[in-house]
Amino acid sequence: MKYLWIALGGALGSLARYLVGLWIYERMGTRFPYGTFVINLTGCFLIGFALTYFDARMNLSPAWRMAIPVGFIGAYTTFSTFEYETLRLAQNGQAGMALLYIAGSVILGYAGVWLGTSAANYFAPVG
Repeated sequence: MKYLWIALGGALGSLARYLVGLWIYERMGTRFPYGTFVINLTGCFLIGFALTYFDARMNLSPAWRMAIPVGFIGAYTTFSTFEYETLRLAQNGQAGMALLYIAGSVILGYAGVWLGTSAANYFAPVG
């Protein structure tokens, strides 16, 4: 049953991501990735709020705990999970590990995108 809740939350989160991005791009253009930027920042707020609120203030069923942070916010943006995990490392006295996580994610993530793009261009050249 938890998988159904995650799937439902994920469907709504991905739809929200698309609609928010579209709404922002229609108003601000595509010169800068404003849509993704806003989605990532609002996702960070949402996951911080949801996980803190659920843990400290509410006795919600496990279904809601799966549907909202894992399903909805996870589909809306995974950047929020990255940021939350970084915060938890820092809060647990692992500031060096948090910085390593940030640097590694950004540098290796960029390298992964570059390698993936290069591989795709090799196998299916444009032109």
